[in-house]
Amino acid sequence: MMHFLWMCLIGLVAGALAKLIMPGKDPGGIIITMLLGIAGSLVAGFLGRALGWYTTGQGAGLIMSVIGAILLLAIYRLVKRGSA
Repeated sequence: MMHFLWMCLIGLVAGALAKLIMPGKDPGGIIITMLLGIAGSLVAGFLGRALGWYTTGQGAGLIMSVIGAILLLAIYRLVKRGSA
């Protein structure tokens, strides 16, 4: 249970930092920001394992989680701009 709460807290911080670094009109409040950060952490962990930076079972840190969230936010904006 503590792992889940810790993941949500880190996700909230990572998502908030990503939105702070890339300001703009994006949907969502605190829940979407938290999900963005958690998804960013998953993306960063996957990429880190693929590049050999992390071992199996090792999670991404805060900085890589923010980078992953920024990457997801950039992809969202590209897709949104293409459909508009």
